[in-house]
Amino acid sequence: MTLLGVNVDHVATLRNARGGTEPEPILAALQAEMAGADSIVCHVREDRRHVKDRDLRLLRQVVKTSLQLEMALVEDLIGLALEVRPNEVMIVPERRQELTTEGGFDAVARQQDLGGVIKRFREAGIGVSVFIDAELPQVEAAHAAGAGTIELHTGPFSHAGSNDKLEAEMDRLETAAHRGWELGLEVHAGHGLDYRNVELLVRKLPVEKVNIGHAIISRAVFSGIENAVRDMKALIAAAS
Repeated sequence: MTLLGVNVDHVATLRNARGGTEPEPILAALQAEMAGADSIVCHVREDRRHVKDRDLRLLRQVVKTSLQLEMALVEDLIGLALEVRPNEVMIVPERRQELTTEGGFDAVARQQDLGGVIKRFREAGIGVSVFIDAELPQVEAAHAAGAGTIELHTGPFSHAGSNDKLEAEMDRLETAAHRGWELGLEVHAGHGLDYRNVELLVRKLPVEKVNIGHAIISRAVFSGIENAVRDMKALIAAAS
């Protein structure tokens, strides 16, 4: 059965838009867990545009499933992760101008840096995932650096504008996933997944977990967090 990680970043985005205290991302995480989320995901960016250090610390105290911190490979965030000790960190690329993560981390170009940081996290008992594009050299570089998990970037699949493009992107994802499994990696998927495309992905690509944020939080505006999470869990269960 494919697991569901729920990203609560955009609850914090909405809170920060008014500079107040509501809505509360911690409450969103608790409600997501009660509705069946298998893990909670948050991204502390360098500019702290949505999730703050305070949010991460509180999430570490209250999350009962598993807490994953998305983060860039920069020293202040490495220090924060080593202090708070989430269950897992996911290394992602980051540009200040981007609205959301635009591509995978380049594990090939930064394999040496990545390996050193993974060693530090593993010594601290923190699991490490790397968010990468669905390319064989990236899979192999992440493995060589010591990662235990990869998350395949599903943005190109999610935004494919034609059936031919969709099939091509699915082929890329399947090839990368199978290489990851051959190497003994746990394979996750995420970015742009929603209520329309998640069944196809899970049916074709039986990954261990999908991480979804924006689609769930968007539906929750109308139906509530718990209903939005249950709806997504039902789709994943049907496809699994």
